[in-house]
Amino acid sequence: MAKRVLITSALPYINGVKHLGNLIGSLLPADVYARHLRLKGVETAFICGTDEHGTPAEIGAMEEGKSIEAYCLEKHELQASIYRAFDISFDFFGRSSSDENIAMTQAIFSRIDENGFVYEKSISQFYSLDDRRFLPDRYVVGTCPKCGFSSARGDQCDGCGNLLDPIELIAPRSALSGSTNLELRQTKHLFLKLEALTPDIAAFINEHPEWSPTVLGIARKWLSEGLRDRSITRDLSWGVPVNKPGFEGKVFYVWFDAPIAYISMTKEWCKLQGDADGWTRWWKDVNDVELVQFMAKDNVPFHTVFWPAMMKATGDTWVFAETIKGFNWLTYEGGKFSTSRRRGVFTDQAIALYPSDYWRYSLLASAPESDDSDFDFGTFANHVNKDLADVLGNFVNRVHGLIAKHFPEGLPPGFTPDPSLEKQVQEKVSGFLSSLDALKFRAAIQIMRSLWVLGNEYITGAQPWSIVKADRNAAANILKNCLFLQNVFSYCASPVMPSMAEHINAHPGAGDRWSYDDMFAIDWLKGTVSLPQPAVLVAKISDEEVADLQLRFAGQMVEA
Repeated sequence: MAKRVLITSALPYINGVKHLGNLIGSLLPADVYARHLRLKGVETAFICGTDEHGTPAEIGAMEEGKSIEAYCLEKHELQASIYRAFDISFDFFGRSSSDENIAMTQAIFSRIDENGFVYEKSISQFYSLDDRRFLPDRYVVGTCPKCGFSSARGDQCDGCGNLLDPIELIAPRSALSGSTNLELRQTKHLFLKLEALTPDIAAFINEHPEWSPTVLGIARKWLSEGLRDRSITRDLSWGVPVNKPGFEGKVFYVWFDAPIAYISMTKEWCKLQGDADGWTRWWKDVNDVELVQFMAKDNVPFHTVFWPAMMKATGDTWVFAETIKGFNWLTYEGGKFSTSRRRGVFTDQAIALYPSDYWRYSLLASAPESDDSDFDFGTFANHVNKDLADVLGNFVNRVHGLIAKHFPEGLPPGFTPDPSLEKQVQEKVSGFLSSLDALKFRAAIQIMRSLWVLGNEYITGAQPWSIVKADRNAAANILKNCLFLQNVFSYCASPVMPSMAEHINAHPGAGDRWSYDDMFAIDWLKGTVSLPQPAVLVAKISDEEVADLQLRFAGQMVEA
């Protein structure tokens, strides 16, 4: 692994609160990986922020009767507060509308233009007679000609994921007013010579045969269908202004400036640390930085083809993604999440219902890594009740309860590790860490749970409650082995459930700095060990709660 790892998660759109699918589709696994690397001692930067340009911002502001600037600031702060509540440990969470990103985007465009990869072309674009304006692709909605989804956008269908051109839509209408009173008119735009960059992109994709089938399949599908030159400007007032004479009043396409925001946000973060040029260490030092990107599968084409093509067209040296972790869809109770129909659980609602660690564990246990997966409250309750309460919580409560009952003065000095137990634990921990290294989150969760099962099997087989009657030192030694286990559990849980990990950390001298290097420490067990009886670790979710939640979040069961 490189000395330093740069992690990005897909920028969430600014238009309101995101649902659980957005959380597991990029933000949460990126956070787990960032925490994992920090525990390994790897220098890590985890960068993200709100994507504030394009249709969602303008339409959202219009619907709420606010200026776009005020709307974006409010939604940015709202999203940031929710991610803090979920313990997402960004090193920097910025905004694509920042002055830094405007300057960076314009500078990168100038390099691409100077190198001859941009040309001007007049195109036919829908003009809304009722709205009295041109409608960029995302301002046009209609029926997808490929799958029949009735709310496809003019640039991409959310039903099948295919990229579209607005004129391909069946029964097109304005996303602003719903008007069908549209006509095609000529307007001038700038295009990126994507076709000319095909050899560069093919080479980039072919360098990474280790990418998942999902990511490689999407990237290679784009290549096999032939890369087409793509417009990089829009007839909008909100966005990064186009810095080229003759294109005043136009802005860059949101997918042109949004990925550049990863770079500009890194620059802002470095400036806050008093190192204005530090961003180049992360984005220019190709021999010492590994870029790992997390996203849902609909973002994969832009991160494997479009954005790399842009950056290669600059002719400059850039760090490109070594690993792209693409996730499939998370559905809700057999159907899609829907903001308009109030169907599904959104992150602000989720964090008000249960602690963040409940959600983090359950979502990762069912992460849509190789296929789509479905969220339902029954499975969520099973994860909380059967895994967190009955396995992990049961072990912790048994250990502390026995110590409080039989050794209220504390466990006496002396400790002899159980070699068989230690060997089993080290083997499982090795598999757990390897799974996180490989970004296999479901596998990591399964191994972590098997560690908890091992703990319960150990204490049940050792029976310290019986042995204490005849040999208090032997019983105390068993319980110290249990505390060794509990401490290992806390380190493994730390990337996944950071709050719970701190709660169950058994080492009284662990302090605030956590490192995997300390996971198997035993010196602290050789002296007297006195621990308070913890509160109930996990509160179970009743069948009645599940039924109530299923009804509450079912939404209006109609076609989108």
